[in-house]
Amino acid sequence: MKQTTLGIIFLSIAIISFSQSLTQTVKGQITDEQSGAPIIGATVQILEINPPLGAITDINGYYRIENVPIGRQTVGISYLGYEPITIPNILVGSGKEVVLDAELIESLHHLDEVVVTATDQEKGQPKNELATVSAISLGMDEISRFPATFNDPARAALMFAGVQTGGDDLLNEIVIRGNSPKGILWRMEGVEIPNPNHFTSIGSSAGGISMLSNNMLANSDFFTGAFPAQYGNATSGIFDLQLRQGNFEKHEHTAQLGLLGVAAASEGPVAKGSRSSYLVNYRYSTLALLTELGLNILGDQEDITFQDLSFKVKVPTKKLGSFSFWGLGGKNTYQFLPNRSIGEWENESEEQRLGVAGITNVVYVSDDSYFETILSGSFNQITNKYDSLEMLTYDEEDFAESQVRFSTYFNHKFSPRHTIRIGTIFSRLSYDLTNVYWDRDREVYVTPLDENDHSGFYQGFANWQFRTSDQFTINTGLHFSHFALNGKSYLEPRMGFKWDRKAYIISGGIGLHSRMETVALYTARQYLEGGTFVQNNKDLGFTQAFHSALGFEKMLKPKLRFKAEVYYQYLFNVPVWPTQNTSDYSLLTFSALNTFDGYTPDELANDGTGRNYGLELTLEKFLTKGFYMLSTASLYKSLYTGADGVERSTQFDGGYIYNFLAGKEYRVGKNGNNSISINGKFIFAGGKRQAPINVSASINDGHTVYRFEDNYELKLDGYFRMDFGISYRKNKKRTTSVISLDIQNVTQRENEFFRYYNVGARRIASDTQVSFFPNLSYRLEF
Repeated sequence: MKQTTLGIIFLSIAIISFSQSLTQTVKGQITDEQSGAPIIGATVQILEINPPLGAITDINGYYRIENVPIGRQTVGISYLGYEPITIPNILVGSGKEVVLDAELIESLHHLDEVVVTATDQEKGQPKNELATVSAISLGMDEISRFPATFNDPARAALMFAGVQTGGDDLLNEIVIRGNSPKGILWRMEGVEIPNPNHFTSIGSSAGGISMLSNNMLANSDFFTGAFPAQYGNATSGIFDLQLRQGNFEKHEHTAQLGLLGVAAASEGPVAKGSRSSYLVNYRYSTLALLTELGLNILGDQEDITFQDLSFKVKVPTKKLGSFSFWGLGGKNTYQFLPNRSIGEWENESEEQRLGVAGITNVVYVSDDSYFETILSGSFNQITNKYDSLEMLTYDEEDFAESQVRFSTYFNHKFSPRHTIRIGTIFSRLSYDLTNVYWDRDREVYVTPLDENDHSGFYQGFANWQFRTSDQFTINTGLHFSHFALNGKSYLEPRMGFKWDRKAYIISGGIGLHSRMETVALYTARQYLEGGTFVQNNKDLGFTQAFHSALGFEKMLKPKLRFKAEVYYQYLFNVPVWPTQNTSDYSLLTFSALNTFDGYTPDELANDGTGRNYGLELTLEKFLTKGFYMLSTASLYKSLYTGADGVERSTQFDGGYIYNFLAGKEYRVGKNGNNSISINGKFIFAGGKRQAPINVSASINDGHTVYRFEDNYELKLDGYFRMDFGISYRKNKKRTTSVISLDIQNVTQRENEFFRYYNVGARRIASDTQVSFFPNLSYRLEF
């Protein structure tokens, strides 16, 4: 009888344990948005569950809530004298703890009691409190839902208003409001970094595969115009990336396998009880791994490899503040071997390397003041060789650049109304640039680049935030830049405002901005008779732009937001061809606003201008009952003026962009522990532009001849792409696994890349972009 009773007890415990819903821990830190100081005694609650769960922040602003049911949860945060916030749709899984940090804004009217009320008005607002307009926060959970983004922030940005592809779906190049992709600035952990993409080119802001990992990134800001004063060296857009902190209490791991790479990540405490943590991620090319295992999918002619590593170690101290050691590195190679049996004799190979590392120190000198100081170093190298098997090298490039940057700023909150931020950035730019090519006409080698030197780039900024009331905020500031290579200096005033009427928000911003060209352009050589050379562009100035934007937001329903934004940009000092040097329309209509990358040794002049203006509309339904939707529409005009003084459309002047994204999550399995997510999107945009083709001249000359006097009048067919994604998430007691399939261009539409004259067929033909790309991946968190 005793054994029977014990057996029943153990069986009952097993049944109860099996039937219990899975839970996880939610924790993080709550701080003051303006001063960064921890908030002691703030209330953090898991809303919309019964019984309620919550916690109070400790002396360092940290909280911990255990036994939170897995699935989508809503978190409410409040503290006496601060404006409460609600953070919806936090994805809680059984494999890893949720680290949720948040910032509160001090109210100008201190109340005796604050009630938490759910609102989505602030959803997607940038993390940078100095940003007022043309900015959005990129959340990695949201990015993972977007189909065919492959966890790449640049590809995810295509869903936002005013953003379109650069014209080649193999690359993650994006065009923002009709600007050249070259005008984009990449930042990580508060400092400028080189282009963080594999398979890129000199002067480019994009590449074939991103080095960034969703295992590493925290919510990051994406700007499309009217940037705050702390940002410089950008005229188009900014990716301000932040690496998340690793779990400082528990070791956790992630393994991922997909067609784009095999990855492993790990995080955990450096020392127990110290709140120090590490986070590291490594990825290796799946194609290269399969080749090493004897399965050569690409065949014998092509060889593609890539790998990347990223990390962050955070160490808080008692007297010297907190230190973060962080970095990103990557390497990729490509080689094409000719097939001699069919008459191919030309060989192409390239190799690229990138390394970035930094130390960040944040130290508080009072409850309302802190210094943030960053010392970083970076290195990027691009090596290309194009030759024949007959031992003739047609073109050989070796571009190596390194940057050492010291950045520091002081932030002080005088009161809830007034906050200032003042900082400087010192950059030492070193370069070793070589380019040799074979001039087939003269049958000699030419060396347009052979430079090994260094220069300086110095920046300073000051921001002042003035809150006239709880509803109205003004951000004003100045940014200063000085380029030591040619002594050019730029002073750029900025101003933005935000008027939050609760029922709606009106925001705006104006300011001057500038962007340097690649160092290769400034140092390139043009050889003269007798072997001497001149550096035509050493004194070339930066492209400058005046940005203005006005925005309106309104919640149409509790979970449905409407946004509208109008903008006008005037660009000046744009590099173009000097008028007096040529009568060739291919040169007279040239402008740096139409370029993606590269450099030239030929002389340019800062005589060009440009204009971008448009209207952007966004309708967003936030995730409720498993369903979400995002719809954006943009009407715009992008114009430029070259050396001939005629205003024309830029090659990016498509005129319109329409995006639609929607998805549905289904809770499945026992107790709804698992989920299936189905997501789809389509992009419809006006086609890029190019010069019309002179058919009669092409027939006579036997190759394509363009009418450059009518440059960019020819508009290619409209761009259409539909992407699809489906994933299955399974939660067990200590693990979460996700299997997903993403398909880019599921309809296999062949979008036009460019047009040319096909001599053999005696007709105009089109080259098209990649038509179809699937990616199957499996992810395990434990």
